[in-house]
Amino acid sequence: MQELHDAPLAPLTTFRLGGPATRLITATTDAEVVDAVREADAAGTPLLVIGGGSNLVIGDKGFDGTALRIATSGFELRGTTLELAAGEVWTDAVARTVEAGLAGIECLSGIPGSAGATPIQNVGAYGQDVSATITEVVAYDRTAGGTVTLTNDECAFSYRHSRFKDAPERYVVLRVRFELEDAHGLSAPVKYAETARALGVEAGDRVPLGTARDTVLKLRAGKGMVLDPEDHDTWSAGSFFTNPILTDTDFAVFRTRVRERLGEGVEPPAYPAGEGHTKTSAAWLIDRAGFTKGYGTGPARISTKHTLALTNRGGATTEDLLGLAREVVEGVRDAFGITLRNEPVTVGVTL
Repeated sequence: MQELHDAPLAPLTTFRLGGPATRLITATTDAEVVDAVREADAAGTPLLVIGGGSNLVIGDKGFDGTALRIATSGFELRGTTLELAAGEVWTDAVARTVEAGLAGIECLSGIPGSAGATPIQNVGAYGQDVSATITEVVAYDRTAGGTVTLTNDECAFSYRHSRFKDAPERYVVLRVRFELEDAHGLSAPVKYAETARALGVEAGDRVPLGTARDTVLKLRAGKGMVLDPEDHDTWSAGSFFTNPILTDTDFAVFRTRVRERLGEGVEPPAYPAGEGHTKTSAAWLIDRAGFTKGYGTGPARISTKHTLALTNRGGATTEDLLGLAREVVEGVRDAFGITLRNEPVTVGVTL
């Protein structure tokens, strides 16, 4: 276990933003993770858990406490059952399941970050969410003071949400278990319309696993959503805002505002989101509120490839980023009456 003091945290995030931590511990085993958490809790020291840093916005002043970087490793495949250590690089693990001929997470290729973060956020993209394949999550419960195993139901998954996100100070994920599918080299049924169009198939069709993965990677790269140190469009947290879910009543009001602002023939994106609710597109809202690709003049700007990503063009501060985020939130609210919610976790700062 490595320990550093006054340690920079910006290099541990995909935004490359944020001040130092008073203390940084890097743990490479589950036991080291648990020991570090217990030590911090016993001393009453604030604790910040860091995985891949791809969903994290740290304030410019840094973190006054112990930052714990989880760098554990472990990829175990037994038939169609997969167990990943929390520190495993997610996109590498997905690639290995595709190579093994197993379906279920292939459309989550290219998503940066660690395996341990996936249940917290209920990571999803292109028609797949990890909640569909996760069977159990092993975590250290800081309230109970011991390791627990939570079933899928106990994780209380919903859109970009989970029990872990509801209680961010309680659980530290150690291992994640998945049940995948042996579809004889084929993908899970394609659900997402954009993916189906890119593949030239109908929704519900299956395609070779490698083809599904390659197609998703190309789609993500075209939006700046595959990490590339040379491409500032990837100096981001991916989607900065979640897609709003509205009640049917609120959606009707929203449609009226869209027509008043953009014309009678304009219809906003609408997707079923459970009984009495409709999901719309945050990217569409941002663009139609006037924040187009590349928007901004400072070191923090909207991606040139995707309006849903806020980016560090080099030399930005966290306050630069938050200033842009606040401008977007206010602009969308003024235009359409909808308040966007940030997807990344903020540390020491708020929108």
